[in-house]
Amino acid sequence: MHIDPIEQFQIKNFLPMMSVGSHQIAFNNAALYMLIIVAAVSVLFIGVTTSRALVPGRMQSLAEMTYEFVAHTLRSQTGAEGMKFFPFVFTLFMFILFANLIGLIPYSFEVMAQLVVTASLALLVFFIVVGYGLWKHGLRWFKVFVPKGVPIFVLPMIVLIEVVSFLTRPVSHSVRLFGNMLAGHIALQVFAAFVLMIGGYGILGWFGAVMPFIMIILTYALELLVAAVQAYVFAILTCIYLNDAIHPGH
Repeated sequence: MHIDPIEQFQIKNFLPMMSVGSHQIAFNNAALYMLIIVAAVSVLFIGVTTSRALVPGRMQSLAEMTYEFVAHTLRSQTGAEGMKFFPFVFTLFMFILFANLIGLIPYSFEVMAQLVVTASLALLVFFIVVGYGLWKHGLRWFKVFVPKGVPIFVLPMIVLIEVVSFLTRPVSHSVRLFGNMLAGHIALQVFAAFVLMIGGYGILGWFGAVMPFIMIILTYALELLVAAVQAYVFAILTCIYLNDAIHPGH
């Protein structure tokens, strides 16, 4: 039996839309699942906020807790002024969280295991930080590359390091999320392949497949945790980067 653990990440075109040179733009499985994610988040929050019960039920409590969690994270990193970015950070967090959770459903598609998706989100954060920083502070924003209290003779080297570090932020921001989700799904696929291959040898194979099956359960539980943690990590890094745009040089 041949099982390719990378096959689950392949892009499949459903509906060709247009061509740009030799490249075809089409509605594919990644776009479909992103629409599903947006619909799921929208239905959840529209549904739980319609009634606005004085004594909230489970779903309303969950929505309110998520709202307060993201708001507290943003406020603690950027101060009260950073709350203007709350809709953006909250949308990022919920989109990534639901993408990771939906991707764990068997036979579904993991959107965040596509580098082009995570890189697009990271670049969006990067350009918002740069754009808002320059719009708000003008050339004074470049103080973000000049740490306070640095001796003048090492300042050029420190500034160069800060600039390189800043420019590589989208790389680390995107690859961290992409790598974690990709690795977890590959591990699940490999253990599932072991179960199928070993179980094909009859009764003895069934007993031998017990350990890989247990590993699937443990890895799946770990991936549920990773799904939430990676959404939080992406969101809190976004808050830290936004703080540089709001308070340069701090």
